[in-house]
Amino acid sequence: MRRPAWAAFLVAVVIVGGGGLFGLSAAGVFDNAQSGAQDTPRPAPPSTPASTKASTAPRTTTATPRAQLTTRSARPSRPVRPDPVHRYVFPVAGCRADASQTHHDYPASDIFADVGCLFVAPVDGRVDEVTRADSWNPKSNRGADRGGLSVSVLGVDGVRYYGSHLSAIQRGIAPGVAVRAGQILGRTGKTGSARPTSPHLHFGISWPTGPGVWWIRRGAVPPQQFLNSWHHGGQLSPVALVAAAHRKYGVDRGCRSYC
Repeated sequence: MRRPAWAAFLVAVVIVGGGGLFGLSAAGVFDNAQSGAQDTPRPAPPSTPASTKASTAPRTTTATPRAQLTTRSARPSRPVRPDPVHRYVFPVAGCRADASQTHHDYPASDIFADVGCLFVAPVDGRVDEVTRADSWNPKSNRGADRGGLSVSVLGVDGVRYYGSHLSAIQRGIAPGVAVRAGQILGRTGKTGSARPTSPHLHFGISWPTGPGVWWIRRGAVPPQQFLNSWHHGGQLSPVALVAAAHRKYGVDRGCRSYC
């Protein structure tokens, strides 16, 4: 009985000892694992840089086609405007009229017509100057008085048109009044230096000046080619010729001929 009891006791000791060792070993492993977990920090979740977030955010703009970009960036060109077209009419209406193809001393034309024929505006514009009194004296023959009754019109084309020796001036015609091509300005006659001659309309073309510059107002450009055109329904414009004559004339220093 003693040997089996002693053997049993040894087996029990072995089992208890081995279990303790196993428990200690297990406890040590656990402690090591726990201490390792505490010593080693957990890796932080990867942070997303601001640039990455911005790049991954959905864009709300859409790509513009290349052709469209070119169209928008190009500076819009201004439309080419054609030169304005003005309506011209022959300055005498209501009766037969013949324009002289020459004139004495300075550029102008005498349009011969009966007394009382209509003197009309040759183009749209505004009344420039009006002379309602005939102060011409044949003894003095002053240049400023030779025209007698007269009306000048500054056309919308920038050219001034002058008609004189009138027998009457239409009511309502005064400086600054707007007129249309063909509108009555007065009636032909023989006032001023035309008293001893056949009735006619003295017609002159010039560039605009200040008031009282009669030596230019009476005529600075030959009007014959334009009168001939208008008489037959043409629309020849004197704008270019008047501008060239003005440049050539230079500085105005007063009357230069037949003063």
